[in-house]
Amino acid sequence: MTNALTLQQAHDLLVIFETESEPTPNLPETQAALCRVIDASDDQILGILASTFTQGISALNDYAKALGHSISQPLEPVEGPIYIKFNPQTNLCYCESYTGEHRGVLVSCQSAVEGGLNHMYGHLPLDLWA
Repeated sequence: MTNALTLQQAHDLLVIFETESEPTPNLPETQAALCRVIDASDDQILGILASTFTQGISALNDYAKALGHSISQPLEPVEGPIYIKFNPQTNLCYCESYTGEHRGVLVSCQSAVEGGLNHMYGHLPLDLWA
């Protein structure tokens, strides 16, 4: 997942999604930025906030595939808005009802070393990799 962005450039592109406003992303640029921060971190956790189970599972599968992971644990459908948490390192995944207003994908990047990349990005677009 290499690209030409520096880590700082990638970080700056992704922190735009932390505001309450809804930015209009350049999808290829956002994809490249996410791949850059993923490459710079040791572990990641994905959180999907979606209006429906189908929308959430679609986003989860798209993100996992794009980032080189697979989902082997089937999830039971949940009615209404949902939150899905996925840990690619352990392949653990669960889904539950979500009553909040936010929609999108949260990507928590964690480093095993002091001073490494430790940041949560999002709410990234559900359809970033669709």
